[in-house]
Amino acid sequence: MSGYRISLIVPVYGVEKYIRQFAESALGQTYQDIQFVFVNDGTKDRSIDILEELIEEKFQHLKPRILIVNKENQGLPMARKTGLEHAEGEYVLFADSDDWLELDTVEKVVAKIDETGADIVYFDLVKEYGHKVSCKRERDYTAAQKADFIINIFNYKSHGYTVTKCFRRSIYTDNVIYFPKLGMHEDIYLMSQIIFYARSLVHLPEALYHYRKDNPNSMCAQDRNRRHRDSDVNLLDLYEYYRENLKGSPVEKVAGGIIMRAGWHSLLHGFNFFEAYPYLASDICKARLSLRYRVPLPMQLAVKVYSFIKKLSARSR
Repeated sequence: MSGYRISLIVPVYGVEKYIRQFAESALGQTYQDIQFVFVNDGTKDRSIDILEELIEEKFQHLKPRILIVNKENQGLPMARKTGLEHAEGEYVLFADSDDWLELDTVEKVVAKIDETGADIVYFDLVKEYGHKVSCKRERDYTAAQKADFIINIFNYKSHGYTVTKCFRRSIYTDNVIYFPKLGMHEDIYLMSQIIFYARSLVHLPEALYHYRKDNPNSMCAQDRNRRHRDSDVNLLDLYEYYRENLKGSPVEKVAGGIIMRAGWHSLLHGFNFFEAYPYLASDICKARLSLRYRVPLPMQLAVKVYSFIKKLSARSR
């Protein structure tokens, strides 16, 4: 069977404690025309065994629409990329296997697609902390406001979550979409490109996704300095793809913020970005100061001064 309306792509790694709850919510969706693509990212626990047991117990009727792809462990970004390569749906929706969905999530998303014909339908989510919950509402954006959406994702005024954005698969197949190397802020990396290439987008103002924040194995639970470094490396990687042709690119409006942040974290945390990326000092010197960057203005000035000194020092050698 092919030609699904939606492909739900789910990376699986180290989630044996949570996979049953997630799979119940995914396979139990009220909407029928879904292809389920579970990507086993080389998990070492019983996550896949539990998933297969659940399918046998309750969801045998869905077997023709369920695909389990086994691969070596390469991390979340590559697992998502693998899922996309196996997707057959007109639209794609990602989910993480330690979270869960409202049972009518896909039904409501498809209804909004049918109503608007949008390339992207994005919705709200609930952060689940175990002892409390927090509903995260998103702003309304139109296609004419895509640049603002991308800018606000980079400065954390909007949400970059991949799992709350259902997008037309042709955005991926018809454009060059780059995937991050590391698993920190991979959502921002990927979604800034998807949003840029979308011709239309619409907000569905309902919290349909439950994002688990009490999983000690998640990326967000890891060392803060490592998270900063991995995030900077990812975003510098994205910047490098478009550096020679920034105008009209997905990162045109956020390029200054990316390099300012990397420069600031180099000073703050002792990262070696100025050595690892020889162009960084020169590019920061050319970048404009902006209140829309994540880095406050005084810190931007400090980074510019340091970059200017680095540039002069390099010339004098």
